Amino acid sequence: MAKIKITQVKSVIDRSERQKRTVQALGLSKMNQSVEVEATPQIIGMIRKVNHLIAIESI
Repeated sequence: MAKIKITQVKSVIDRSERQKRTVQALGLSKMNQSVEVEATPQIIGMIRKVNHLIAIESI
């Protein structure tokens, strides 16, 4: 599988609890923090739900 680099670019303050937990499940906890994850269907689904809060790069 391909790897994806995910960076949190917006805060989760004033977002729904579901979006906060999705960002946390992706491994992000702070602004401008980045993680590299495998591009599984589950991860891609989470990315679609919070794509307004994160930036995505292919590796």
